[in-house]
Formats: sequence, structure tokens, C-alpha cells
Amino acid sequence: MIRKHGRLATEETDVASPETDSSRTDGRPLFGRGLRVLLVVALLVVLIPVFIARVYAIPSGSMETTLHGCTGCNNDRVLVDKLAYKFSTPQPGDIVVFIVPDSWHNTELPQAPVTSNPLMRALGSIGAVFGMEQPDQTDFIKRVIAVGGQTVSCCDARNRLIVDGKSVDEPYVYFAPEFGKAQQAAFGPVRVPPGSLWVMGDSRNNSVDSRAAANGPVSVRSVIGKARWIVLPLYRFGAIGSSTGSTGDH
Repeated sequence: MIRKHGRLATEETDVASPETDSSRTDGRPLFGRGLRVLLVVALLVVLIPVFIARVYAIPSGSMETTLHGCTGCNNDRVLVDKLAYKFSTPQPGDIVVFIVPDSWHNTELPQAPVTSNPLMRALGSIGAVFGMEQPDQTDFIKRVIAVGGQTVSCCDARNRLIVDGKSVDEPYVYFAPEFGKAQQAAFGPVRVPPGSLWVMGDSRNNSVDSRAAANGPVSVRSVIGKARWIVLPLYRFGAIGSSTGSTGDH
């Protein structure tokens, strides 16, 4: 994603002078070059999670079984593309990471203290690149069910969501047996405001999402990026596909 613009070397720059050759013998130019390379790498390590991509650890089971975040298991690390929505908007079926609105705080995960120490924040960003740190507890990952202008409700006679008057088959939905019967709670119909998203977890009886009375839709502006790949554990490595489900009969 970084383009290098070069120029043709002149004859003078291609021919080493005796002074250049002798200066290399003490290792100082090589040391300076290596130091510059290290500085560039360090800068990229810090900037990549801020502007381009970041690895998030899945800390809860709300997206099971699409993404693993269960107690006692090897939780997934997912690569989130922060450039995905710079020139487009989230669509139904996309799995997105977003900043939780204030009304959603402390509802699914305990709130983590945020350090004011800039060094610790920088180290945290570096760790996040490699999935060595949990994401901020104010960031959630859910699936987009409906976008601004659409109407969503639950449920039809077969316990399926209804979007714009059409029932939707969702093959990714999972009902964890330890959280009760395999049935979605009724809600709506709700018309999603422009510039907003209706988001839900794939583990439908184990997810705090837009269905909660105090929550509702989230702003598109709060979206951090789109989950693209499962990068760890290695045996689950692979792309995370978007799935809108399929329209079924009423």
C-alpha cells in the first residue's frame, strides 16, 4: 500500500568515490542506514494499526460460531481493515468493528481503564498489530443486519428476521444451548435512520446489540473497519466472508 517513487541514478551517483569506500570501512554509514530503516519500521508499526489495519482479539462469544471468543478456547484474532469504508459504506452482512455508543458501555464486557501515558498507549498499539493485546473495551464486533432507510423486525412464523418486509434465512446464526432455547426475541419493526446501522451478533441468544432497548442503531461514523481475515490461531486462518443471508418465503 506504500508506493515508492524512484529516479534514475546519474553516472556520478553510481560510481563510488574513494572517500565513500574508505568511510564504509568503519561501519558508520551502514550503522546510520540501519538506524534509519529501524526508525521507518517502528513508524510503520505504530501507524499501521492507527490508519490501515489492526488485529483484534475476539473476547466474547457474541459472534460464535463465525468467530471464536468462548471461555476456555483459543480465541480468534481477526485483521480489521480500516480503509474499507473510506470510499464506501457498510452493507448488510458485513462484520464490522465499531466504537460503542455511550449507552452501550459496560453491557457486554467490563470497561477497561484507558491509560493517559502516551508511551503505554504506543506500546499497546504495537502489541495490537500482532494480536498481543485485547481491543479497547469500547470496541465491539457485530454483523450489519440493516442500513439506513431499511426496516427490520423479528420475527416471522419460522423465527427469522424480516428486513424490508422479506424474511431472511441466516445460515450463520447460532444459539448457544447454555443461554436458553433457540429462539430470537421479538422486536420492531424499526426503521434504521439514515447514516446508521442495525447490528447484531451471530450468537443470537448471547449478544448485546441493537436489539436492546437502550441501544438501537449505531452511527456509520462510529465504524472502525471491516473484519477481513482470521489470522490466529493458524488452524482457523482464512478470509471472513460477508453474508447477507438469503430471502425466504414468509
